[in-house]
Amino acid sequence: MLWLPRPSAMGDMKASVSRFWCRKGFTAATVFGRIYTRTQEAADHLNNRFDALKNHEMIHLRQAQSTHDSWLLFYVRYFWYSLRAIGYIRRMKNAMYYLNPFEIEAYRHMYEKDYLERCDGGAVEWKEFARMSLAARLRYVRKNNLV
Repeated sequence: MLWLPRPSAMGDMKASVSRFWCRKGFTAATVFGRIYTRTQEAADHLNNRFDALKNHEMIHLRQAQSTHDSWLLFYVRYFWYSLRAIGYIRRMKNAMYYLNPFEIEAYRHMYEKDYLERCDGGAVEWKEFARMSLAARLRYVRKNNLV
């Protein structure tokens, strides 16, 4: 982990193929500053074009900047928030993913091309979602069609 660049030192994230990191059912996954996809075609697309999916993954980079500029602390919090939502899996498919504050922020702003510029020092909206109860997050996600 010590050899990884700090999130603030990264301007862009490259995409590559890994079926291990990008599990079935997911289009892409950010892992320690790299975007992993299931196919080379998808990786090439992310490396050559900036679209909503690339924006979603880049928001995770900004979120890592806001967690003391540490990938490790970002993932510790990410998994903590995912585990807390385990009780909601009967109410919502993939609740551990969709009720995660980091994912709520990323889905909410993935279609806003200027969002990354607005949160240059780090995306911090996830902190507001983290303060919400899980029931409130569920209502928010459903009301705003983030799933």
